[in-house]
Amino acid sequence: MAVIEALDAGIPGCELAAVSMRDTASAAERLAHLSAPVPVVEVAALEPLADIVVECAPAAIFAAIAEPVLRAGKTVVALSAGAILSNEHLVAIARENGGQIIVPTGALLGLDAVTAAAEGEIHAVRMVTRKPPAGLVGAPYLVENGIAIEGAREPIRVFRGTPREAAKGFPANLNVAVALSLAGIGPDRTTLEIWADPSVERNCHEIEVEADSARFSMRIENIPSENPKTGRITALSVIACLRKLGAPMRVGT
Repeated sequence: MAVIEALDAGIPGCELAAVSMRDTASAAERLAHLSAPVPVVEVAALEPLADIVVECAPAAIFAAIAEPVLRAGKTVVALSAGAILSNEHLVAIARENGGQIIVPTGALLGLDAVTAAAEGEIHAVRMVTRKPPAGLVGAPYLVENGIAIEGAREPIRVFRGTPREAAKGFPANLNVAVALSLAGIGPDRTTLEIWADPSVERNCHEIEVEADSARFSMRIENIPSENPKTGRITALSVIACLRKLGAPMRVGT
């Protein structure tokens, strides 16, 4: 809702054209406070109405949202970065039709530094994520491997691998790791650890990068939104991204 409300309040160069929600029955009530009413439509009806579509849906329907928009040569602002790895054909569709997929910084920081370093040679990228157990409960990887974290009293390392593997096992949790890998050395060379940590109240990400141009580390602690699987800053990142599209001056790569 934060992105919808920001657009309703006014972002130069952007205008809210339509909204798609899973629960269309309650959508009218949720949007009743907007100054300018907009239609609530099915996902398939978004492309004819908008030049830019902000995707913040379950990863399973990412392609259904993005493909018609990209075929029309338009732009998708994608929060489900992990879904890109299982739908890599969408990048080719965007290239062929003049469309674009924009992955906003989201809950991470320092992507500008990583993309800059990638113009040279990056030797290694390591990321460690710690989340309150409630933010990881129900993840397919935990269910499939019988990993119980409810009631955990000590930190539990629940995953060690790559962002590509994490995108499948934690589709609602680790889009930040995929974004980091796409900015840097890819989803198969980036290493990732995920911890369910009852001692933290925020979603914590630590990143270390070693490159021929610099060595740097980053840490961010994100306050969870009403959805414990994501942070409040994610929506703010989308708003900042939209402001940049029509800004007379842009700060950052």
